[in-house]
Amino acid sequence: MTDKFNIAIVGLGMAASPHVKSLKDLSDIVNVAGVYSRNEASRMAFGELHNLPVAESYETLLADEALDAVIILTPPNARKELVELAAAAGKHIFMEKPVERSSVAALELVEICEAARVKLGITFQFRFREAALKLKSLMQSGEMGVLASVILCVPWWRSGEYYQEPGRGTFAQDGGGVLITQAVHSLDLMLSLTGGAAEVQAMAGTSILHDIEVEDFVGAGVRFAGGAIGSIVATTTVYPGQTECLTLNCMNATATLKGSILTVEWHDGRSETFGKQAGTGGGDDRMAFPHEWHRAQIEDFIDAVQNNREPISNGRSALQVHYLIDALLASARDGVLTKVGR
Repeated sequence: MTDKFNIAIVGLGMAASPHVKSLKDLSDIVNVAGVYSRNEASRMAFGELHNLPVAESYETLLADEALDAVIILTPPNARKELVELAAAAGKHIFMEKPVERSSVAALELVEICEAARVKLGITFQFRFREAALKLKSLMQSGEMGVLASVILCVPWWRSGEYYQEPGRGTFAQDGGGVLITQAVHSLDLMLSLTGGAAEVQAMAGTSILHDIEVEDFVGAGVRFAGGAIGSIVATTTVYPGQTECLTLNCMNATATLKGSILTVEWHDGRSETFGKQAGTGGGDDRMAFPHEWHRAQIEDFIDAVQNNREPISNGRSALQVHYLIDALLASARDGVLTKVGR
């Protein structure tokens, strides 16, 4: 065993919890070199709560030659400078979704990391559920046959109180509504299994349940680059929040991934179930899910850095979901069939 992988955490809000738990689980291979947020009281309290070293500044963290990577958990409107400084210092970056508020800004961050030759991992932990990994394996093996159609439904709930938090439900901080903030996890997982989307026709809007400037409901038809057709429904209007569900209808079987449970109904009469029940964060308690998926993704990121490969979920792969969201909102705005950019 060589030296531990040294990592720091920047941004210590609610999203930090599963990352900290994961890093503690991985303490035999990972050392948390420091944590930082701009609010001194917040970072001191966080460090004391989790028994982690606290940095006086972001620059202090980056000046540590032993530091391998930073985990950036700030809102998407507060990342560009952090990414620029980390990349310039040669530190690899593991960052919360989405990459940025728009695909243009996201591409800029991806290119900054590529130019500096540092790895960029994006937190899409749904890919690392046991059941999702099994479905990925089945699709790659060809056992299920050619993909014919896709159905994705994300019937989540967010209360009015949720949107009263400063910045929530605004373009300035979040970049959009249900698509880029909540359903982005399921959309990314879908694309990782289906391949890219080619064109969409969508309707989007804000229901009477929320007083926000961004969308809380989107319905769309999709045609995928591989020829399959499908539908997407994403919303934060379903009380108290239901489990997201992705169905892949193939020539030999239908696979239904409902949360962390996969059911495969084969055309020859066999039925198989994989995974175990777990929360998803689709209701008022948006952190009601296990941290093990984060842990698996962090392990993959560390392995990618150490073996000079791309993380499974990386900046370039994350751009695909940005382009899909762009197309969905453009189609809804213009009322026309819209091609998905690349």
